[in-house]
Amino acid sequence: MRIRTIALLGAGVLAVAGALVPVGAQTPSSATTIQQDFDAATALDAKSDRAASLAAWEKLEARTKPGSRSRGIVLVRKAPTLFALNRADESVKAARAGLALLPADDASLAEDRTRAFLILGQVATDTLDYAGAVTALQQAEASAISTADKLGAMLSLVTAQIFIDPTAAAATLARSDALVGTVKLEKSVAARFARERTLLKLNTGDIAGARASALQAIRLLGGLETDKVDIMDASARSDAAIAFLLSGNADEARRYMAYTGAGRMVKGSFDPAAEMRSPDCGGDAGLKPQDVAVVEFNIASDGTIDQAAPIYAAGGGQVALEFARAVKGWSWPAEKVQAIPAFYRYHVRVEMRCSTAFERPSIDDGLDDVLEQWLSSKGVTVAPAPTGSQAAALAGQRAELASATAQSPNGLRTLAAIYRLTNNPTVAREERAALAARALSIAVANDAPPSARLTFDLPGRVDAVTDIWRPGVFERTLTPMVSEPVYANDPQARAAIRLMMVDGAVARTRKSEKNDTAIVTLRQVADDKALKPNDPLRVGALIRIASIEERNGEIDAARATFASSGLTANQCAIMDAPPKMVSQPGSEAFPMEAMRWGFEGWTQVQFDIGADGNVINQRALLSYPPFIFSEAGTKFFTKAKYAKTYRPDGGLGCGATTTRIKFLLPDSARRGS
Repeated sequence: MRIRTIALLGAGVLAVAGALVPVGAQTPSSATTIQQDFDAATALDAKSDRAASLAAWEKLEARTKPGSRSRGIVLVRKAPTLFALNRADESVKAARAGLALLPADDASLAEDRTRAFLILGQVATDTLDYAGAVTALQQAEASAISTADKLGAMLSLVTAQIFIDPTAAAATLARSDALVGTVKLEKSVAARFARERTLLKLNTGDIAGARASALQAIRLLGGLETDKVDIMDASARSDAAIAFLLSGNADEARRYMAYTGAGRMVKGSFDPAAEMRSPDCGGDAGLKPQDVAVVEFNIASDGTIDQAAPIYAAGGGQVALEFARAVKGWSWPAEKVQAIPAFYRYHVRVEMRCSTAFERPSIDDGLDDVLEQWLSSKGVTVAPAPTGSQAAALAGQRAELASATAQSPNGLRTLAAIYRLTNNPTVAREERAALAARALSIAVANDAPPSARLTFDLPGRVDAVTDIWRPGVFERTLTPMVSEPVYANDPQARAAIRLMMVDGAVARTRKSEKNDTAIVTLRQVADDKALKPNDPLRVGALIRIASIEERNGEIDAARATFASSGLTANQCAIMDAPPKMVSQPGSEAFPMEAMRWGFEGWTQVQFDIGADGNVINQRALLSYPPFIFSEAGTKFFTKAKYAKTYRPDGGLGCGATTTRIKFLLPDSARRGS
């Protein structure tokens, strides 16, 4: 769910935070003063007509002096309106431009600075740049004066810190506890803090603590028997269900999940998305088959994903964020979505694991290897990647950069220090972009090989763009690089750029679109004679082509492409005649506990078929509601039997097949639920 922290701020945020410095009390062309226009725009902010509010701020902006304090106030006030109109990138630009004009020593502008940092934090959170959100929201908390404003900033801050720096999240909650003791909070706000504490404990392994705080949140919201149930109630109950499940109490988990309403719709049905794919294992995120996450998302009326946020992950915060990014690419047919009551579209949670069907090598790892080998050849040792908390390693990495800079600002030791720092996921996007630009200039000055330069140039260009999440922006940002001589003349570099271009484009392409342009780009890599047949970049291109061809229903082409990669082409997805099921379980596959509570749902199961026809390595990729049907879905296939397949080596007959099972109640049971 999108947490609009601005609504939590004290009433003072809507008042004039210091009068404007007028450039003239009145001009001949206007019947109103600047202050009157400001008051009018402020009044419109309290109403629902955002277009009128924006027009008022833009009118006032035109009447203020460029570079003035007054212009800064107007820009900061305009930013939330742009955000409310879903013009997030413009909102960020207005907030940053306004902040640059607000005198840091002017205490009367504290609320304006706070609101600007909150907007920056909210946009970063919405785009899953949690490191950037932490940076902005820490500044929001620091600039806030009132208790209400500080608590609002803390609430949003801890949301991001849970998945970036759990230790800092705990410290933020401790600070909020100290403030909460000085004021009387509404129960709904206290429940939100209890929920954040629940998520922190879930993701740090304190399951007993998570269970206790989840139950506290539910009590604050009125308990399980409250007459009115809203999205907050449903999310708190789902939190409790996860906590009970992880503590081994499946019965209580199902009971609390039942009270969320998930899987219990009387009207319509929440079917799997038309475009619902698990992220591939491997890749630059390093997803592993054992990683599991729960992601919450909102489905807009047009069938696209409006918001996605991690709730829980076994595998760490970066794993959680990667799964949430994958969800953002899902979509449903609009007519099916509109048949679902809005309540059930606004807090959907799905259990997720990565797919082994098209595991792919990491592009970043290959580029990083080139850089590290080159630095080593120059006698520079790169500090090893931290094995523990990335957040805990940050201070040491910054200290090393400061020491290296003092010794030689443009030396290779400084380059190595920047490299290690930019690989730390707790560094905010804008800081990463600035560091990458600095590192690139050092790499160029020292004649680093093209692939080593890409370690900084590729992410640097992406991180420098505010609205990189918009369709087409990623591709437009990277496409010029292919023609730049330094990269165009290097096989590894041009291949890496093309693969990243495609990955960014495919992630934003609907299933109905065939991705012909992506295949053309990938073929340029696969057919590049300068790359060895077993070059990881060439293999990666072929895997991606096969994946797109399979997605387009071109099974013969996918099979041939995959075989040309040199890998064993026994994936079920690209076989023209996968082994046939010769026996399957009956209706007993529906778990009795789920039937008793009136749940319906589905699970997507991935498994391998041995040459003897037995199913092995079965695992639930996607399940709705989370954890309700995962076990039943995987158990279903333990009892399934497929036709035997001859393999000279006795290996798999068919690997990574994916099948979806829907669990539907009989009509009588559904009517009684």
